[in-house]
Amino acid sequence: MSNLLAIDGDSLAHRAYHGLPKQMRDGAGRPANALVGFAGFLMRLWDAERPDAVLVGWDSLETPTYRHTALPAYQSGREFEDAIVEQLARLPELVESFGFLVGKSPGYEADDFLAAAAATWTGPVFVATSDRDAFQLVSDRVTILQPVKGVSELARVGPAGVRERYGVEPSQVPDFIALRGDPSDKIPGAPGIGPKKAAELIAQYGSLEAALADGRFPAIADELRLYRSIATMDPTAPLPELVPAPPDWRRAEAHARELGLNGVATRLAERSAGSS
Repeated sequence: MSNLLAIDGDSLAHRAYHGLPKQMRDGAGRPANALVGFAGFLMRLWDAERPDAVLVGWDSLETPTYRHTALPAYQSGREFEDAIVEQLARLPELVESFGFLVGKSPGYEADDFLAAAAATWTGPVFVATSDRDAFQLVSDRVTILQPVKGVSELARVGPAGVRERYGVEPSQVPDFIALRGDPSDKIPGAPGIGPKKAAELIAQYGSLEAALADGRFPAIADELRLYRSIATMDPTAPLPELVPAPPDWRRAEAHARELGLNGVATRLAERSAGSS
């Protein structure tokens, strides 16, 4: 059965940006460390999984999502340096040069494309992301690949791994986040409820909604429902057609040379020579 590799582009791009020297430049003198690092990630992930298809999802930084509208504090205070923003705008084209698919649309986050891919693809799905919110996608068919030490190592997280880390089932992760909160996304959660208590409540009631129906948190019930909605990835995000396709190392090499990324181009040339 064919497998799909779905990648959180923004998550790995930021990892690349902060993992390589910011002095790196392309042939036009523009910042290139995220481009170089991300190209390396794509090659290593493909080598590790040998997927039949690859999709990379991206945030649309210039367009707020319904999450930002519903909770104005959502992800507030995040400040990105111009050098990473400029490279994020160029990375989807780099991905396409590899022959891989891109998911990006106004009003959606990279996470949403991962959810849509997991819901649409009928075979095994491997989701590469540093974001633990994606644990909600895990199933017997969907595995999270969590980068360790760059992406030279990958922790594989299945249903048992989610239970071990969070104490809840994958499908209960949005309820868990709603109760516990998420400081990185500025989701407040329920006052005084940490990870352990959140997991205990979900184990007791089975869901946030059941806890609310039993009279828990009456003063903030609507807020908690909102937090759960915000924490839930949207599986209806608009995807390109997901079809098996081999990587196009030669085209990726040509694109890297156009950008003046000669080290990346050399690595890709070795691959295209080996596959011809």
